[in-house]
Amino acid sequence: MLREVGRKATFYMLKYVKNNCKGGKNMDNTRRIYLDNIRWITVCIVVIYHVIYMYNGVQPFGVIGPFKEQQLQDAFQYFVYPWMMALLFTVSGMTVRYYMEKHNVKEFIRDKTRKLLVPSTVGLFVFQWILGYYNMKISGALESFESVPGIVRYVIMAISGIGVLWYIQVLWIFSMLLLVVRKFERDRIWKKGEKTPVWLLVLLTVCVYGFSQVLNTPVVTVYRFGIYGFCFFTGYFIFSHDEVVERLSKWWWIFLIVAGATGIFYTIYYFGENYAVAPVLNNLPACIYCWFSILAILAFMKKYGNAENKVSRWMLKKSWGIYVFHYFPLACAACYLGSFTSELPEGIAYIVVGISAFAGALLLYEIIRRIPIICWCVLGLKKEKKDV
Repeated sequence: MLREVGRKATFYMLKYVKNNCKGGKNMDNTRRIYLDNIRWITVCIVVIYHVIYMYNGVQPFGVIGPFKEQQLQDAFQYFVYPWMMALLFTVSGMTVRYYMEKHNVKEFIRDKTRKLLVPSTVGLFVFQWILGYYNMKISGALESFESVPGIVRYVIMAISGIGVLWYIQVLWIFSMLLLVVRKFERDRIWKKGEKTPVWLLVLLTVCVYGFSQVLNTPVVTVYRFGIYGFCFFTGYFIFSHDEVVERLSKWWWIFLIVAGATGIFYTIYYFGENYAVAPVLNNLPACIYCWFSILAILAFMKKYGNAENKVSRWMLKKSWGIYVFHYFPLACAACYLGSFTSELPEGIAYIVVGISAFAGALLLYEIIRRIPIICWCVLGLKKEKKDV
């Protein structure tokens, strides 16, 4: 009798594990599939944005420049720029909370420093300085540094090669600041975040506007510590509660309509103005569009994007490498296309540069992640991992 009961219990456990492996409820409570999907899809959007950015006629610094005076494809930049990085910081805040539920402070500091700070500092001098060379070449600044000593040029190129790595620099700062906040709040604020109603999430638009006005660097406008910090800590303290996102998902269609309407208005009304600097960057319409887009995407993906397949799993594994490396092959392709085939049709140029960005990033990732020391410096990985 006891043997029979034991067999039933064992059969039940095996069946439970098997069902989970096939796509049932994930036993790892630190993973939310819809957040994984948001992350890799947003990375793809960032790559497409940079392809169009390289030939845009609005934000002229460090790019090849437009094919003609008016380019409708530039509208894509207006449509995604206000929210795409703010969304990544929000998701990062959420995933940091899930990570800290299973790791101690020392592990957190060690892991985040290796994965975020090392690639965005040491990695600049090991690899990204090459991107800095092409950035300076495209912008025409390289010639003015010919008389500068080689070591000084090397340092300047390394700094110029920061590119997309500004995101992980800022993310590391927020992560370390979070440890200070946690030391004093001891989850009291986080527990209150679970009760946040949907109407209060809507009212947080006021906070988004307020924080967008402060802690912005004057020259390099991507360092927007105010609004990105708000998104990161809101992700940690509020959106990391599954109950909050579940309540939000019930109203996904309303947020999607509002975000779509404000996005169309914002794009049409400000089209032709520099979207990456104030006052277009941080005005009220931009902030409303940014926040409602984040709410809409979280709500929609929670409702309909909480599933995975072979493509999504593969893209998730490669998204980190695509993000880190995509701008280098993109800049190389654009630079040489501009030098040797300046009369190339714009459609062909976009296709070639776009394929170069994705394929080149994947190739570089697969090569560099297999070189132990370089892998640590450039990607923050301790050793080769087949499924990273």
